[in-house]
Amino acid sequence: MPKLLVADDNHQIASVLEAYAKKEGFDVTCAYDGETALELALTENFDMILLDVMMPKMDGYAVCKTIRKTLQVPIIMITARGEDFERIMGLDNGADDYIVKPFSPGEVMARVRAVLRRLGGSGKVYNYDRLSISLENYLVQIDGVTIPLTKREVELLYILASNKNRVYSREQLLDNLWGYDYIGDTRTVDTHIKRLRAKLAAVPHPTWEIATIWGAGYKFAAVVDATEGGRI
Repeated sequence: MPKLLVADDNHQIASVLEAYAKKEGFDVTCAYDGETALELALTENFDMILLDVMMPKMDGYAVCKTIRKTLQVPIIMITARGEDFERIMGLDNGADDYIVKPFSPGEVMARVRAVLRRLGGSGKVYNYDRLSISLENYLVQIDGVTIPLTKREVELLYILASNKNRVYSREQLLDNLWGYDYIGDTRTVDTHIKRLRAKLAAVPHPTWEIATIWGAGYKFAAVVDATEGGRI
C-alpha cells in the first residue's frame, strides 16, 4: 500500500484529504505543522507528500527545500496563494506540482495520480554509450565519473536521452518536468539546458550532445564523425 503524508495546519482540510486518499488506497499520515512534517518525511518512506505552504513552526517552502537535500519523494504543494512568482518559488524549491485553494479533493487526487504517473520512471536506468542515468537515485555518470546534477537537471537529461533524436519544444519540456500549465517566460528551459551542458562538459562525451534545434527546441543527438561517416 503506497504511503502518503498530508501536511496542513487546517485539521478539516487534512481530514478530508485523508479520507479521499484512503479511498484511493493510500496509507495516510497527517502532520499539522512544518517541523512535524519534516521529521516524518525524513524518517518514514513516503511515496507522496501533500504539503501546505502556510504552516506553523516551519513553512512549506523551507520543508520542501530541506527534504530535497536528501530525498526525491514526489511533493505537491497546496496553498491559498496563487501568484505566479509563488508557484515558481515552490517549484524551484523542488515541488513537483502546485495546487491553489480552494480546490476539490477529487482534483487533488487526480494531481497525485498524474504526478505518480509522470514520475513513474523511478527505478529506471537509461544507458547510452558511456552515459548512465538512474532515476532511482538520481545518479548520472559519464565513463564512470559522477556528474553532480540537480533533480530537475537529471529529469531533463533523462527525458531527452531516453527519447534520442526526438525534438522537444520548451513548452513540452515545461509540461513534462514541471507538470503544470506554465504562464511566463519559457527561457527557464534555456537556463536549465545551459547549466546542464556546462556540468556535462566536465567529462568528454564526443559521441552525443544536447542539440539546439533553432525555432523548435532541443534534442539528444548522436554525433557523427564526418571523416568516417558514422557515429564515433
